[in-house]
Amino acid sequence: MTVYALNRLFTGLLTLVVASVVVFAVLELVPGDPARLLLGMDATPEALQALRTELGLDQPVVLRYLDWIGGLLSLDLGRSYTYSVPVIDLVVERGVVSLPLALLSLALSVAIAIPVGLFAARRRGRAADALTMGAAQIGVAVPNFWFALMLVYVFAVGLRLLPSGGFPGWESGLWPAFKALILPAVALALPQAAILARVARSALIEVLGEDYIRTARAKGLPAGMVMRRHALRNAVIPVLTIVGLQFSFLLAGTIIIENVFYLPGLGRLVFQAITQRDLIVVQGVVMLLVAAVILVNLLVDLSYGLVDPRLRVR
Repeated sequence: MTVYALNRLFTGLLTLVVASVVVFAVLELVPGDPARLLLGMDATPEALQALRTELGLDQPVVLRYLDWIGGLLSLDLGRSYTYSVPVIDLVVERGVVSLPLALLSLALSVAIAIPVGLFAARRRGRAADALTMGAAQIGVAVPNFWFALMLVYVFAVGLRLLPSGGFPGWESGLWPAFKALILPAVALALPQAAILARVARSALIEVLGEDYIRTARAKGLPAGMVMRRHALRNAVIPVLTIVGLQFSFLLAGTIIIENVFYLPGLGRLVFQAITQRDLIVVQGVVMLLVAAVILVNLLVDLSYGLVDPRLRVR
């Protein structure tokens, strides 16, 4: 297990280094002068030169990359030109919205998908299976912003049970803040649950054909126990893979939903930084999100060893 964990850790670190080079290089290759992008076309030459010096744009590319990496290691992501605050402060301020939203969405997705996958796998080839997977296919095909609009129309406009948008902040109380995240979390969770349910069904059907499942049934174990104690545990690896990918998407890819519900999250921060041409914020936030994705994938890889004992000896 130790060798397996070290191999995955080395792979994650190597991926992080390569990702940092890519993120830095992409912004270096952006057409135009970064200082002019920040200050606009009407900026004076003196202001442009002062900003280039402040941003270190007059230094060689290698030195700028090394300085940027050094800042990342100390969580110094630079200072936002638009907001005039350190980028890390913006990340913390917006992360307290995006992280709970991602966790709540993931929990809802798993809570919906696993029972649905079990239900469909136990009724493979029957009408209930076809209807369930048909509904899941619709969930995959329909974009999450459509679910968001329908949820707002029903629960915010029609029933007036939940807020239609905005975030009051955690300082206003746990329940008001949680209420503001319910509709966005459901809108994000439904398409992800549809994908996860299809994966869980396929993995369970494959496992149900194994010899040890037939042996468990021959011993007279109830069908529900066979599914929970034997089939589900051995089918969990592909499910864990999708869960890890979904959490990464929910953490970094919620720009549309955050804009629909007017949530001050990380996705909306990146969107605003791009429209405001604040490349320092874009570079820092994107790199932190990449690091978070790599960390999640590393934790998922390590969880494989806990679930499947055969991987512990590799």
